[in-house]
Amino acid sequence: MRLFQKQSALSIIIVLLGFECAAPLFASESTVASEVEKIADGFLFTEGPVWHKDGYLLFSDIPAHKIVKWSAQRGVETYREESGDSNGLAFDHQGRLIACEHGGRRISRTETDGSITCIADQYKGKRFNSPNDCAVRSDGMIFFTDPDYGLGGQKSEIGFNGVYCVKSGQPPVLLAKDFNKPNGVALSPDEKILYVADTAESHLRAFDVQADGTLKNGRILTPVPNPDGMAVDVQGNLYVTASTGVEVFDSAGKRLTIIEAPEQPANCGFGGEENKTLFITARKGLYKVRTHNAGLS
Repeated sequence: MRLFQKQSALSIIIVLLGFECAAPLFASESTVASEVEKIADGFLFTEGPVWHKDGYLLFSDIPAHKIVKWSAQRGVETYREESGDSNGLAFDHQGRLIACEHGGRRISRTETDGSITCIADQYKGKRFNSPNDCAVRSDGMIFFTDPDYGLGGQKSEIGFNGVYCVKSGQPPVLLAKDFNKPNGVALSPDEKILYVADTAESHLRAFDVQADGTLKNGRILTPVPNPDGMAVDVQGNLYVTASTGVEVFDSAGKRLTIIEAPEQPANCGFGGEENKTLFITARKGLYKVRTHNAGLS
């Protein structure tokens, strides 16, 4: 991925022409309500932020093999030492942690007693590549991406980078395999649309979701430079981490703003008071920014 640049080329041109640029390009008061603030650092590579209703954030530090816990009261703590090199995280509607494990090459669930259940680790007898990110539907269906980023040079058993859905106790269903590097995934507020980022193709795709989890009417929603993780607010706006920052789009794919960050972001998720804080995992740091719209719970 390209290194993050603090100011767009257009902003530089404007300054050279003698005009002072008072705000970042694409700045929009309709989405962002504060400046980006660093709240923790010193990590190796942060990913997968997810907010717990009890008032704390969990996120992955992939190379450190940890899941980290952050709260305003206690700061940073280690939540789990052996994470299976988790990447994307989510909570199901029973409050159980769902993790996409690069090292474990599986989707896992942490039960209320702390034990860990493997939800899925193979498709038709072949191990997944390295599950990357997931979204959980209200009926318990888990949608997840499976690129080969975490294979570390190992040969893929499956032979493609796919998108799947799975319900606990059932075999996973392949939804699409025509992706280059499927990465971040999210559902619309009404759960009728699934969004999937293809990092290598630099675009965001959208699909109509059927009741059984299968997908129809796949289309490119919008180009995005090296998209990674994403979050959705209650208005259906998408917050997509990219090489330019966090790009914000409406549900039709129109860009609303770009939220700049000091480090290139990898993922983002809503939480905090009124669910109006966007937490951003960006390389070695953890950041937050206040938004006008609440995120999906």
